[in-house]
Amino acid sequence: MALSITVKNRAIWGVRILLALAFGAAGAAKLAGVEQMVGTFEAIGWGQWFRYVTGGIEVAGALLMLIPATGLVAGLLLGGTMVGATVSHLLVVPGSPVPAMVLGLLCALVVWHNRPAQFSND
Repeated sequence: MALSITVKNRAIWGVRILLALAFGAAGAAKLAGVEQMVGTFEAIGWGQWFRYVTGGIEVAGALLMLIPATGLVAGLLLGGTMVGATVSHLLVVPGSPVPAMVLGLLCALVVWHNRPAQFSND
């Protein structure tokens, strides 16, 4: 038995709000120069400019996640960021890649739900 459209939409909006909160907080921490974020981006070795770019992308993506018409763009933008975060955790930065992978999968869910009609069988 398929879920009703209303239940699906509410669930997706719950995921979108969760992602907006998570990415908004993480992006704000990067932009504010929280010591842990500065150290993480120092370990990556690309300079602190990359922390500002990543923080800006995360804050912008969080805002886009809350606008009904921009779910696809937000999911792609933030999902791509999580691919980069997963790779950096696997290759450079100590720590588990699992949180980035979970956030990336949730972004993929939002993208799937907001895919263009010509790619949908619904």
